[in-house]
Amino acid sequence: MRFMVLMVKADKDSEAGVLPDQKFLTEMGKYNEELVKAGVILAGERLHPSSKGARVRFSGEKRTVIDGPFIEAKELIAGFWLWQVKSKEEAIEWIKRSPFREGEVEIRQVFEAEDFGRELTPEFREQMTEQETRSRAQASAKLKS
Repeated sequence: MRFMVLMVKADKDSEAGVLPDQKFLTEMGKYNEELVKAGVILAGERLHPSSKGARVRFSGEKRTVIDGPFIEAKELIAGFWLWQVKSKEEAIEWIKRSPFREGEVEIRQVFEAEDFGRELTPEFREQMTEQETRSRAQASAKLKS
């Protein structure tokens, strides 16, 4: 099972671009290394403040671009992990071991092909698998360059 772990809701410091101190970065580095050694982490990144972002609002055929910063910082995500674990309970146990002292972390399961049931015909499954394989290979190649 894959889970998206949405780290630390943004706050005034993260929105101002203030980076964590060296002590926290060291603790987080050790924690991330544990995740790597356990084969849990698939991806993870800290995000820039919303002032460097944009939202695109859809209404029928109309597209509206809204530049950051965004008003409700408490609803913004400051970073994420993508984990591969056996269950939601395992993901919860891993996050409890994190070096966070304040804030909140949200854990959401990622849909897998089998979650789509009968709607996912063998032909469509093969098409999705090929598309995902190509996308992951392209992303991996970009990360290496």
